[in-house]
Amino acid sequence: MSITPLMPVYPRCGVRPVRGEHCHLIDEDGTRYLDFASGIAVNLLGHSHEGLISAIQQQAATLMHVSNMYGSPQGEALAQRLVDKTFADTVFFTNSGAEAVECAIKAIRAYHQHDGNEEKFEIITFKNAFHGRTMATISASNQDKMHKGFSPLLPGFRYVDFDDLEGAKAAIGPHTAGFLVEPVQGEGGIRPASQEFMKGLRDLADEHDLMLALDEVQCGVARTGTLYAYEQYGIEPDIMASAKGIGGGFPIGACLATEKAARGMVFGTHGSTYGGNPLGMAAGMAVMDAVANDEFLAEVREKGDRLRGRLEQFIGNYPDLFEEVRGMGLMLGLKMKGEPRPFMVHLRDYHQLLTVAAGDSTLRLLPPLVIGDAEMDEFFDKLSAGTASYHAEAAA
Repeated sequence: MSITPLMPVYPRCGVRPVRGEHCHLIDEDGTRYLDFASGIAVNLLGHSHEGLISAIQQQAATLMHVSNMYGSPQGEALAQRLVDKTFADTVFFTNSGAEAVECAIKAIRAYHQHDGNEEKFEIITFKNAFHGRTMATISASNQDKMHKGFSPLLPGFRYVDFDDLEGAKAAIGPHTAGFLVEPVQGEGGIRPASQEFMKGLRDLADEHDLMLALDEVQCGVARTGTLYAYEQYGIEPDIMASAKGIGGGFPIGACLATEKAARGMVFGTHGSTYGGNPLGMAAGMAVMDAVANDEFLAEVREKGDRLRGRLEQFIGNYPDLFEEVRGMGLMLGLKMKGEPRPFMVHLRDYHQLLTVAAGDSTLRLLPPLVIGDAEMDEFFDKLSAGTASYHAEAAA
């Protein structure tokens, strides 16, 4: 038998973490890595946050799972917390970001079809987006690399260039049910939408009675310096998918909606065996305890500004390697002149610095939101040494 026990869908690297300490991962051979990947924006409290660990331990010893046939004091408490802190009136809990986006897609269609408007099913999405790996979420993306081998795709999606308001307006037709958009494209290259674009989508949705759904799976939960990125655009969505950081490392997702947007999501229309289990809800409450306050969010903004300022100063030394720094808060990207993956590998393998490659020739920098001055300095030491050696190799 030649296939590996773990299905070989990931090109796994040689780093094999077995332990985490704050902002570092420790390999099975004892090598320490500075983690500026955070499990792709998941471990927002680092790897050894006492509040999160304690909450999970206590809940695991009390009650881990019951069916959603029963009342959920834990789910009700976290849902109320999210409702109090956001635009939403109601929340559906999932286990992943893809499931949260699936729920959003269903809610967009159900909003119209609940009233018998069966012709309203098409969702306008935006090129180079990443919404997940399920059949519906890959269909919501225009990326051929995610489509190959899985035809036929789910119909009912129409792709428009990201940040192109006129294109979005032109795409509206008799079958349009709503928009699905990342306020900051993550996989697509840390590309924040413009104020005009987000405000324009909100206006178009209001004008045509469409649903505006945001995918904040990567950019949400304090990552950009506000609890959710939409707050920085001065708008409110109808529906929003959240995940990644919301569990701090425990698999949780959530689909948030207004009462109006959720009118089609009635008894029997949706469900999840594990979604909203008490163990996940305890993790979510611990994360909210840590991040959903003005002081923590202000610190994220300050750290993000400081990191960005130092990066912008640094890349000036290597104009042949880097183009720009972009992003919001501690969701930053280094736009490179070439493919970012070889540079990511070089930093990882020779300088023990973990980052994440993305589209549009961009290297993602997604540190834990709890980084301090020591980790910031260590990052620039490793980045500086790694860039110098990479640049020397390229020049040789």
